[in-house]
Amino acid sequence: MKLGLVLPGGGARAAYQVGVLRAIADLLPARAINPFPVITGTSAGAVNATALAVHADRFRVAVGNLERVWRNFQVEQVFRADTASMMRSGLHWLFAMMSGGWLLPPPKSLFDNSPLRELLKEQFDFARVSKSIEAGQLDALSIAAAGYITARSVSFYESKAGSVPWARLRRVGEPAQLSLDHLMASVAVPFLFPPVLMGNEYYGDGAMRQASPFSSAIHLGADRLLVIGTRNESHVVCPQPPVCPTFGQIFGYMLDALFTDGLYADMERLTQINNLLDNGLPAQQGELHLRKINLLVILPSRDISEIARHHVGSLPRALRVLLRTMGALNTGGGQLMSYLLFQDSFTRELIALGYQDAMKRSEDLLAFIGGFSVASTGATGVMRRLSSRQEQSAETQ
Repeated sequence: MKLGLVLPGGGARAAYQVGVLRAIADLLPARAINPFPVITGTSAGAVNATALAVHADRFRVAVGNLERVWRNFQVEQVFRADTASMMRSGLHWLFAMMSGGWLLPPPKSLFDNSPLRELLKEQFDFARVSKSIEAGQLDALSIAAAGYITARSVSFYESKAGSVPWARLRRVGEPAQLSLDHLMASVAVPFLFPPVLMGNEYYGDGAMRQASPFSSAIHLGADRLLVIGTRNESHVVCPQPPVCPTFGQIFGYMLDALFTDGLYADMERLTQINNLLDNGLPAQQGELHLRKINLLVILPSRDISEIARHHVGSLPRALRVLLRTMGALNTGGGQLMSYLLFQDSFTRELIALGYQDAMKRSEDLLAFIGGFSVASTGATGVMRRLSSRQEQSAETQ
């Protein structure tokens, strides 16, 4: 049975994934190779996935390099947030809108993320992905992006021989020699970062149109999936009386839906299929062949949006002014902040949280990685908790 690792997007929240990976590295032997033959990533999760793939020969080294970057992150390493850059961006938007595009063309994005390109170029040698595959330390790496022209979710993958491209409604798998452009396309959050031209099409963040985040891992041969999410599913109490959401809160809500709703929908779908197969449903349904996919899901035990609110003071002043103008510093604005808070104080707290959450499930993790069954694992337990919370919420209304 082949184990796959699924790392969804989440902006700065992806630091939580690093903490979970750090725990796994500590649980495994010191010189262990990568334990995940298939690795798939989306947006910031694609950055973490690539880090594991380029050093698949030494899993602890890969995680150590990744942790070092995340523990020392500064916003300026991801996008230009100094006062001059923010003023130029604001004036560009202003003159473009006032002149209808005559004085200046519409800007491609709110932020300039060229510093991130330089950072990733320095950190990743993509030629090592092919070497890891040739050495048998990795079967496949997949990076998701979304095409703006074809309106498709595209999983660009590099794999050992035998993997077959796939095409479904609005989603495809395309073999490719993965590069920095694929990674920059996957992290190109709409409006915030500019799209990336590859071939004859511009691509944006991989979470867009990604209705089936587990699809690429399954197509590439995985039948056991470790999923590291970035959203806590604790019940949110609405303020009394309700307060009209600000633009910043709405934008944070949109990013939250972009990065996580497809994940939970796919989780629910796979859980239902697994239950049907367990109850005797034939695996062969006409031309469709169903197979059971075992899931182990690790989610934050705390609300990351609330954690972010305690670190807003570490952001550059110009960015704080922008967030305040958008209403993201008000009550309920923590979602947007949590995606943009590429600051070491915040990322270190998320790494620590991920490590603690993973260590609490160390027995489950080791059993799952070792190929053993884990009781009440993965989506089943998560969906039960979600259903319970929905029922409790309905009872109080």
